[in-house]
Amino acid sequence: LDSLPPAHYKETMNTILTWTQQSETKLSMPQVAIAEYEIMEQRLREFKALQSSLPEQQKGLTYLSTTVEELCRKGPAEVSRSYRSELEVVLGRWKKLSAQLAEQCQKLEERMTKLQRFQNDTRTLKKWMAEVDVFLKEEWPALGDSEALEKQLEQC
Repeated sequence: LDSLPPAHYKETMNTILTWTQQSETKLSMPQVAIAEYEIMEQRLREFKALQSSLPEQQKGLTYLSTTVEELCRKGPAEVSRSYRSELEVVLGRWKKLSAQLAEQCQKLEERMTKLQRFQNDTRTLKKWMAEVDVFLKEEWPALGDSEALEKQLEQC
């Protein structure tokens, strides 16, 4: 009986595995080129929510690690290896997920900054093009009016 984990161990393991699977699924969604800032914001909020739930899940991992260490001290070697390998797989997925989550948040924030800069530049360019269009549609001064021609040359 000493080599059997408590019921809470299995519940915690299942909770962490479910959370990890769901998070991996969210992170594995195809990274398409997103040109809408609102969609990028939504995606970033989802990633940040996952990041904020990491500490809560970390508590479960700590519990699992402690429980496995207790089981390994009390139980037979074969059972200990089984629990240790199961925990190592979970911890490996956890570390990979944490790293991917941080990386995706950083990349998304960088892309959002670039998109915002691009949108601002586009607005500025469109405004300038509208002003140039108005200027080009103005009536040209008569050939003899050198003062008006000089003024228009300066504007050009």
